[in-house]
Amino acid sequence: MKSSISKKIIIAGLFLLLLQNVFAQQLYVKTFGNAKDKAVIFLHGGPGYNSASFEVTTAKPLSEKGFFVIVYDRRGEGRSVDANAKFNFEQTLVDLDGLYSTYHLNKATLIGHSFGGMVGTEFTKKHPEKVNALILVGAPVNLQESFDQIVSRCRKIYEDKKDEGNLNYIGMLEKMDKSSMEYASYCFGHAMYNGFYSTKNPSEESKKLFADLKNSPESAYASKMTVEPPKGFWQNDHYTTLDLTATLSQLVAKKVKIYGLYGKEDGLYATSQIEKLRGILGKNNLKYLENCSHSVFIDQQTTFLQSISEWAK
Repeated sequence: MKSSISKKIIIAGLFLLLLQNVFAQQLYVKTFGNAKDKAVIFLHGGPGYNSASFEVTTAKPLSEKGFFVIVYDRRGEGRSVDANAKFNFEQTLVDLDGLYSTYHLNKATLIGHSFGGMVGTEFTKKHPEKVNALILVGAPVNLQESFDQIVSRCRKIYEDKKDEGNLNYIGMLEKMDKSSMEYASYCFGHAMYNGFYSTKNPSEESKKLFADLKNSPESAYASKMTVEPPKGFWQNDHYTTLDLTATLSQLVAKKVKIYGLYGKEDGLYATSQIEKLRGILGKNNLKYLENCSHSVFIDQQTTFLQSISEWAK
């Protein structure tokens, strides 16, 4: 009888190990630091992007602050090639939960950059007991508000330049269905064209980090976006119309620790949006940084590392 039970335990253990190995093969995952330290999981932007920029510039310095840092590319994005990826929150949250199983984590701090902040918020809503803290980094709460900001700001730029061609494009954009994928794509395109993702006066530290990234073997991924993930998340979850304001308010009311790090030169967000989020998270739980745009962990890495060390303890 005991022998039979022992065999079942061994078989179950081998099966679990096999599942973990399959999971590891399906997703690109890289860890930094001591597995016994407090865990931090980085959730990259997109959809359609990857974790290369954070991995190259920031993961190791963060681990040296005393954290076990996990970076990964979502299924079907970046280096996690999967032709059968579903590109929806359901599968994405299962994959993220799989990291907890693979690395035997009871809790972890989630750093959600850009779209990764939406992923982190959805995971925290579903599994609040597994989240030590959720840290939103240049992350949208309501993308429709960001699109309004982008269109309004671009119109002003084109008016000042008397750029009739782009003013015509903005006019057409203003008449489009705001819930459509085409509308979102054009908004992001104009934001990129006008430098909304970059700071105008980068620090010497930031310049060096971007140079290191450019000279890294991972640079090919750091500048690469793929088309299928945005289409999939739009078709399956209408991510461009999500408003996470109520969800964040409910989580804060439940005493879940949520923080924010945003750059004052991030053209995706008006100051009013940031102040609205500060009102939800708490006055001292959001930092709004000078000489900083969308890539907060590169633009202001020293402050970023200090903040994570403070909030993830």
